[in-house]
Amino acid sequence: MPAIDETAIGQVLAASKAASASQVREVLAKAQALRGLDAEDVAVLASVSDPALLAELFDAARTVKEAIYGRRLVLFAPLYVSNLCGNECLYCAFRATNRAIVRRSLNQDEVAREVRALVEQGHKRVLLVAGEAYPREGFDYVLRCIETIYATRVGHGEIRRVNVNVAPLTVEQFARLKAAGIGTYQLFQETYHRATYEAVHVAGPKSDFDWRIGAMDRAMEAGIDDVGIGVLFSLFDWRFEILALMQHIRHLEQRFGVGPHTISMPRLEPAAGSDLASQPPHPVDDVAFRKIVAILRLAVPYTGIIMSTRETPKMRQETFALGVSQISAGSRTNPGGYAEGKDVENEAQFSLGDHRPLDEVIADVASMGYIPSFCTACYRLGRTGQDFMDLAKPGLIKEHCDPNALSTFLEYLMDYASPRTKAAGLTLIEHVIEGMQPEPRRRSETMLEAVRSGRRDVFC
Repeated sequence: MPAIDETAIGQVLAASKAASASQVREVLAKAQALRGLDAEDVAVLASVSDPALLAELFDAARTVKEAIYGRRLVLFAPLYVSNLCGNECLYCAFRATNRAIVRRSLNQDEVAREVRALVEQGHKRVLLVAGEAYPREGFDYVLRCIETIYATRVGHGEIRRVNVNVAPLTVEQFARLKAAGIGTYQLFQETYHRATYEAVHVAGPKSDFDWRIGAMDRAMEAGIDDVGIGVLFSLFDWRFEILALMQHIRHLEQRFGVGPHTISMPRLEPAAGSDLASQPPHPVDDVAFRKIVAILRLAVPYTGIIMSTRETPKMRQETFALGVSQISAGSRTNPGGYAEGKDVENEAQFSLGDHRPLDEVIADVASMGYIPSFCTACYRLGRTGQDFMDLAKPGLIKEHCDPNALSTFLEYLMDYASPRTKAAGLTLIEHVIEGMQPEPRRRSETMLEAVRSGRRDVFC
């Protein structure tokens, strides 16, 4: 289990307050070699406030992001199957004693209905989310939901990969989760500051800081080598949080040889029945938020950074170039929200900042020159854990990602896109192909021709 050294974090932050411009530029040069950064480097970048240096930080993040991931953006949707919960998290609408929301747990027919609605939009990957309490069958409920998701098809459309965000499990339960065929197991520590953690998680299983922070160790012990971690920014000082996050990452790398596949970085948003959510104790403004994205991209260059629909379209657009490589789109955070076609505030976990449908998000992404991707190839070809890291760290993963992004994007354009989005998307594909190196271009053109001829789920 990782041990967060709060004293060391305080010392590093104090030492970095007087960082000079030359020190900042030395760190940026180191980062652009794609080797990542240590705690002292991260603290130096966290101290940047000068607009000119901030611009250099953002430029460096853009360079590293494109070197590793190219211009692609992976899209997914969260699938909330239950808002039952036994915890008392003061910032969350799902907390056990909150009478402001209506409790709901989807049965398997309702789960299948949600999946059909998502598939009909064009989605290929989902993140299954549930509160920390399940219906009568307990943890088996999660496994049944995964089975239902994979078994549900609409025409030639289906969900090809289920990632999972559920409460910490035992090693035996994690092994069963792996056997169910999941992609990434995702869990946020919320805050790494122990005193703050205890103050905002006042009852229920989640009040155990150590049990939660040890979840990724147990997941990896059970054979799940793709894990996603994150912080709920605004609960404590963001500078402390990113340094603690780095300690967690280094622990995983040292013990298992593999860091996190993804880092999520939500900010606290209003939630029904929560005063804390409406008045964050450590609010993170937009400049600081962009800086956090850029620093994490430089510090952990191989890791996917996820931006959710908590944020506004404008903020999401601005962070694409700073390091974000995955986004949710057309999201609902209330069980049943996709099939019913609406957000239900008194059933949802938090307020959304981006309410646009998937097609509109894709049109926006494409207009900025990014390739919308629904790729799930790495999971199914075994490019996970160490194998993924071996390709991602030197920037080789995009040789697979770019062709797969293009083929899945063309699937979307042919099967689901509005006429306007389809026209813009086809133009983007032609432009991207023209700029590719010979071998990835040959591979991409072969895969695209297969999709045009009627094949689906073409990947390399």
